[in-house]
Amino acid sequence: MSRFTLRLSATDVIPADEAASSFYWLPDQRSTFTRGFSPSLATLGPVPPLNVDVVRVALTAFAADRTVPRKGHGANWNRRQLELEVPVSDAAAWNGVADELAGVLGFLSGDRWSLSFTQRPEPVETLAPDEISVTPQRVVLLSGGADSAIGGLYSRSLLATDQQHVLLSHYNNTMLAPIQRHIATELERLIPGPSQEHMVVHLGRRSERIDGTSYPSESTTRSRSLLFLALGLAVASLHQVPLWIPENGFASINPPLGPERLGSLSTRTTHPKFLQDLAAVLTKVGAYAVIENPFAHVTKGEMYRRVVDLVGAEEASSFLSATHSCALTGQRAHGISSDRPCGVCFGCVLRRASFAASEVPDLSDYIAPSSDPAVQKWLESKSVEQPVCNFIHRGVRARDLTTLSLPDDYPLRDALDLCQRGIQELRSLYQ
Repeated sequence: MSRFTLRLSATDVIPADEAASSFYWLPDQRSTFTRGFSPSLATLGPVPPLNVDVVRVALTAFAADRTVPRKGHGANWNRRQLELEVPVSDAAAWNGVADELAGVLGFLSGDRWSLSFTQRPEPVETLAPDEISVTPQRVVLLSGGADSAIGGLYSRSLLATDQQHVLLSHYNNTMLAPIQRHIATELERLIPGPSQEHMVVHLGRRSERIDGTSYPSESTTRSRSLLFLALGLAVASLHQVPLWIPENGFASINPPLGPERLGSLSTRTTHPKFLQDLAAVLTKVGAYAVIENPFAHVTKGEMYRRVVDLVGAEEASSFLSATHSCALTGQRAHGISSDRPCGVCFGCVLRRASFAASEVPDLSDYIAPSSDPAVQKWLESKSVEQPVCNFIHRGVRARDLTTLSLPDDYPLRDALDLCQRGIQELRSLYQ
């Protein structure tokens, strides 16, 4: 088992074993995390202490997720055992839900988690003034992907001219920041009138420990979505408004492409059970946790058609093509810019199919196919196109959906209908 402790202070001399098993959230350059946000989130404003705790838990989980490499490759990843100790404002309340929260984390990442909490006196910090003069209708997570961009556009379409929403972006990879800013600007241009606030958070684990040694690195950080949600809820808690996490329902329930793709290779970042269980345990502890996915029963292609309805086909093509849905890393090793989408990961395949199904022109600059033999070989090693074709041919039956851990209030007939519509969109790519 790998054990880590979040520490909010540090002595001048730190033993090597403590440095190796600790993450330090400090106000100076020795901090484990990128600077700019203190552990009380004072720069955001008067975030309720329990929602500050949520961010601490999520950031510690994210750091641990990045620090413990998985063994094996592809679908043969191991199930890691991770133990966390986190200082919080109400240790008794958090320890009362520790097992439930560990289960939610396990469902998200495919690992076994053990959580414990210690009481920490809250530091006195100067809070940032609340610059939002009008209470927003909602907070919308804006990742830089197409679904979140559509969520921002749809949210603006619902606002009256005297209303506003808040867009919340988080990035660890600096490549995403300009994409997020571009989308936010485009939202205001495409649907003028309502005001909006775009808050951008750069928060992640640095590459070196406090003693200067290097952290191990794991790239499959399933827990990043928990940190994104925690930051969004921190902002939403300031105004007691809903947090939107826009994602197409087909990807959210995520029927596996094949039996070998069960477990931690199948992402559950917006799975309805994950969102429902997370909200339940956070509410139980007393934190603010109103989370909504406005597209939970909609396919990605249907979302694209909604953009056409709002702004027209030409603007939809330009707007959607400028988003980033690629999950593949490693472009730079082949001399390719990291912001170029591969075209063959599941995110890219679903994106291409959604363009095809909605008949919106796709202007994305995919790497695949490549005339460079080495690059093409790399792409083929990462491609999910054959499993997708097999999935289309096999289809989804009602009994297949019983393995997806859907919430009790999610009818299987609705999930089956959603999957069949999603498969039809994938089919449009290979006709």
